[in-house]
Amino acid sequence: MATKRILLEVGTGNDWHGGSYTKAAVRAVEDAIHHSSLVLLKTLDLDPSKMLVDVKIGVQQPEKVDPAAVKAVLPHGQITVEVVKGGLNAANTGPDDISIIAVAAITVHLDLA
Repeated sequence: MATKRILLEVGTGNDWHGGSYTKAAVRAVEDAIHHSSLVLLKTLDLDPSKMLVDVKIGVQQPEKVDPAAVKAVLPHGQITVEVVKGGLNAANTGPDDISIIAVAAITVHLDLA
């Protein structure tokens, strides 16, 4: 299958006080998908389940992100989630209170043959 990239979108998300890397990652994905609209799917009568959706999340502690929770946010496609070291932890009101900031990059590919 010869696929073509039809979308690259980025987003940021945070959890100011809860300490949840998953919550920050989910918010980053939600931010990214709210910046885009794949109108060509309807225009060209394409099946959204055929999309290949690759999600890359950057956070300071990748092992603390639940990839299944991130995947659940996306409504269509064959989804893969990769979590890598990135993002930012920012000091908040004290040493045990950090703000977690996640970055998401979403690419979508389709077979347009």
